[in-house]
Amino acid sequence: MNGIPVALYFAVMRFLLTILLAFGASLPATTLEKLTFDEMVAKSTSIVRGRIRLSNVRQHGAIYYSHYQVQVAEQFKGPSAKLIDVVLPGGTIGRSQQTFSGVPSFPSDSELVLFLWTAKSGLTHIIGLSQGIFQVTKDANGSTVFSRDAIREGLVNSRTGRPVADEGMRFTADEFSVRVRQGVTR
Repeated sequence: MNGIPVALYFAVMRFLLTILLAFGASLPATTLEKLTFDEMVAKSTSIVRGRIRLSNVRQHGAIYYSHYQVQVAEQFKGPSAKLIDVVLPGGTIGRSQQTFSGVPSFPSDSELVLFLWTAKSGLTHIIGLSQGIFQVTKDANGSTVFSRDAIREGLVNSRTGRPVADEGMRFTADEFSVRVRQGVTR
């Protein structure tokens, strides 16, 4: 490989793939590692239920981030907090706009369950972009349900790198709490 040790080449390629998967930002489209529910629980630093609203857009390095304030109603994992600042890549500052494929948008004042991780920079991100966002609704019986639709962006198997489909997820609030507790204690 033109004088580059094979191990170094693969280490650099693995690092670049990790960066792309973590931020979900590639030029033509987004490809994310498909995460199971248990993987999201394990990788999250916090899992919260709350109302979310746009706070502002700020530039961090070369990337614009939309900052959202989450008014926490319920904490499933992580340090107790009443208000959390969560970021998504992209946004508009003045006349300049950055957009990234696969970045979700939030309906105004929506109630959501979020799987979060805090980077070394101190910015708190959503695990797997849309994978870590669950809508809070009521079913026909009046029970609270946490769900997310199937992800349409490209997902890959972490072991094979091959494309995989997503089926979405749906839990009653009680099922969700039990699954999170089981995942946290493992």
